[in-house]
Amino acid sequence: MRKTGVTSATTGTAAAGAGAGGAGWPCGGGLNLSLRLNVLLLLSVVATNLVSLYHLSLRAATVPPVLLQQRQQGGEQELVLIRQLDAIRAGVSQLNHLRSSSPPPPPPPPELLLYSRLAPVASACSAHPDLLHRYMSYTPFAPCPDDALSLAEPLLLRGCHPLPRCRCFSPIAPASASKLLPADPFSPLPDAAVRWPMEGSCKSFSCLPPSLGFDVARAEAARFLRARGPLDLTAPQLLRLASLSRAGPIRLGLDIGGGTGTLAARLKKLANATVVTTTMNLGAPYSEAAAARGVVPLHAPLQQRFPVGDGTMDVVRAGHAVNRWTPEVPLEFLWYDADRVLRPGGLLWVDHFWCRRSDLEGVYAAMLRRLGYKTIKWAVADKSVAGGSNSGKDEVYLTALLQKPFS
Repeated sequence: MRKTGVTSATTGTAAAGAGAGGAGWPCGGGLNLSLRLNVLLLLSVVATNLVSLYHLSLRAATVPPVLLQQRQQGGEQELVLIRQLDAIRAGVSQLNHLRSSSPPPPPPPPELLLYSRLAPVASACSAHPDLLHRYMSYTPFAPCPDDALSLAEPLLLRGCHPLPRCRCFSPIAPASASKLLPADPFSPLPDAAVRWPMEGSCKSFSCLPPSLGFDVARAEAARFLRARGPLDLTAPQLLRLASLSRAGPIRLGLDIGGGTGTLAARLKKLANATVVTTTMNLGAPYSEAAAARGVVPLHAPLQQRFPVGDGTMDVVRAGHAVNRWTPEVPLEFLWYDADRVLRPGGLLWVDHFWCRRSDLEGVYAAMLRRLGYKTIKWAVADKSVAGGSNSGKDEVYLTALLQKPFS
């Protein structure tokens, strides 16, 4: 009886749909509506049949053997139907068992959790809409506003990089300044070689404190040549240790937070090496000063992926800019990105990393040792003894020279 009802209902529906489709064919709307109604009706009939078959199978499972024998004697069709229902019931039970016994989905990988924790730093362009709105309020096809100190550097520090200002012309130093560029990177820098921001208080290199690295003819000329204590590693020592450790010649390097590029200038003179320096113009024109000395500056924050190829660098140095003020998650990414760009046997130079003594072993030393590098130099000294201001805090300096495994 159910089969007959289904056939008649389906046939009637199909006929009605054909009539409706024929009537609405010129516009197409009547045919689409009729097809939708037919599909809905067909789905409802199929669902009703499946539910009925499932309940009938439950009843068939509890039928006594005597009644089964009577039904077998009464007709083979009912027996075939019961067997089909038993097979359907067994299939449904198996599916339910598999669904209930399937293991839970695996947890997200730890790397994804780390990236999600880092996301607020990397998405600073959307996290600071006021700064971004002010930064993007400029006249297209005209000179860019001179707001590097008030807008560009704060956005860059917060991870908003690359900056999206692309239809205005950045202010640069006058063309005549290129004639004043020195051939020796340790010659005094001409003031005209740098575009001094209108927002800054200094308009010459003599105005800047010598400790910032702009006194290249005197203070910087002695750096990386003479060791004042166990924390210092000179450029000649670096070249000698690279040879003794089978690291090979120092040809290419990356100096993270290298200021005005003194290490790059020193290795260029000693070994004709090319060292790229990452800089930030925090209160002073570090990038332009490094470029005036003839070394390559990369204007990039610490949380940015290094824009160099995998396995290409002979040495990577982390300078004073890399310290305990860098959050742990971005700092760990920095070490692993340094590992990415180092070639096998390359050297990672952690230069005067400062932190609390209580955090050195448990946090930062453990972070470095997870790289699995060979230790060539490891020196720790109290920050106040090493010449840094301690202000009553138990802080230390760490200098380490580590070598990436060859395989």
